[in-house]
Amino acid sequence: MNPLQDTIREILLYLRQYKSRTAMTMFGLVWGTVTIVVLLAFSVGVRQSMSRNMHGMGEGIAIMWPGQTSVPFEGYGKDRQIRFREEDAYLLKKLIPEFEAVSPEYSNWNAPARVGEQMNKPNISGCVPEYGPMRNIRPAPGGRWINDLDIRDRKRVVFLGNKLKEFLFGKDVNAVGRTVALGNSPFLVIGVLQKKNQPSSYSSQDQDRAFIPATTFASYFGFKHIENIVYKVADPRLGKAVERRVYEVLGKRYHFDPNDKQALGIWDTSEMDKFIFYFTLGFNVFMGIIGVFTLTVGGIGLANIMYVVVQERTKEIGIRRSVGAKRHHIMGQFILETFIIIGMSGLLGFVISTGLIKVISMMPIEDYVGHPVLSLPVAFISFVILGLIGFFAGFFPARRAAKIEVADALRY
Repeated sequence: MNPLQDTIREILLYLRQYKSRTAMTMFGLVWGTVTIVVLLAFSVGVRQSMSRNMHGMGEGIAIMWPGQTSVPFEGYGKDRQIRFREEDAYLLKKLIPEFEAVSPEYSNWNAPARVGEQMNKPNISGCVPEYGPMRNIRPAPGGRWINDLDIRDRKRVVFLGNKLKEFLFGKDVNAVGRTVALGNSPFLVIGVLQKKNQPSSYSSQDQDRAFIPATTFASYFGFKHIENIVYKVADPRLGKAVERRVYEVLGKRYHFDPNDKQALGIWDTSEMDKFIFYFTLGFNVFMGIIGVFTLTVGGIGLANIMYVVVQERTKEIGIRRSVGAKRHHIMGQFILETFIIIGMSGLLGFVISTGLIKVISMMPIEDYVGHPVLSLPVAFISFVILGLIGFFAGFFPARRAAKIEVADALRY
C-alpha cells in the first residue's frame, strides 16, 4: 500500500479517536473561515453597490455648465455671463478626439405634461442619441431610446422616466405608443426608463424626467441656448488633459481666459470612482484584518493542540525513529495532519459561508449595503490565508517532534 495512504489513514484514525478535541479545534477554524469569507464577501457587495449607485447617473461622464468670467480678457471685462449653444457640443467633439461621446442638453421646467386629468411639470430635456448610453438611460422592454431619425425629422416623440410614466398613466398601463401632451402639443411615447438606482443627480432624477430630441426641443420651445453639455472621455486617465483642452476651445470661441475656472463649471463624475476605489480598499483591508485575526486565533488553538499531540506521541516518535524513520518523515506527518484538519475545517467553513451568504442575499438590504458576493478573489484570498495559518500552526510543533532524540523519546 502507498505510504502516503497509510499515513493519511493513521491520521484520520487518530482524529476519530479524539473526537471531542478534534471538534473543538475545528470549531475555531470553521468560525474563522466563516468570518473571513463572509466579511470579504460583504466588502465586495458594498463596493458593487456603491459603484452601481454612483453610476446610476452615468459612468465616467462629465457635466459642464456655462459660468461667469472672473478676469478681463482680450478687451472684455469680467463678470460676463457665458451661454452655450447646441453647436458648441459638436465643435468640442470635432476638435477633441479624446471624446467618446458628447451631447448638448436643453432643459425646461415650465411646460406641463398631461394625460387626461393627470398633470405634472417635469424637467423636459432635449438631447441627442449619444446622451442615453452615457447617462445609463435604458428603455424598459417594448420601448426604445431617441434615435437619429427622430433628430433629423424633429419628431415629436418622448421618452418618459418610470416614475413620471406611473404618475401619468398608472403603474400597470403600457405607455409605449400612447400620447402625452407636453405644453399644448401631443408627443408619442417611444419608451419608458428601466428602473435604476440613482442617488445622485444634477437637475432631477431621471425617473421623474421627460426626454425629447434636441432638434424638436429647440424648434418647439424656441430655445437658443442649452442648459449644459454632457461628455465622456474614452480614456478616463486623460480626464484632466481633456478638461484643459475644453477650456482652450471654448475660451477661444467665447473670448475668455482658458485659465479662468469660473468661466465654466465641470463636474467630472470619474472622481467618484477614485473615492469608491480608496474607500473600498480601506474597507476590504479592515474587514480582512478582522477575519485574519479571528482565523489566527483558531490557528493558535490548532498549534497548541499539535504541541499536545507531539507530547502525547513522543514514545511513538522514538519507536519510529529507532526503526529507520527520518526527521523529515516525522515532520511531514505532523504537517500533513495539520493540513488535514485545516482542510476539513476550511471546507466546512466554505459550505456554511455559502449557505449564510445565500440567506443574507434574500434579505432586503441591497439598497443599503448591497448583497455579499462570494467571488473568486475572495475564495482565493481565504484559501491563501488558511494555507499560511495551517503551515505555521503545524510547522513549529512538527519541527519540535522531528528534533526529539531517539533515546529521550524511548525513555519518555
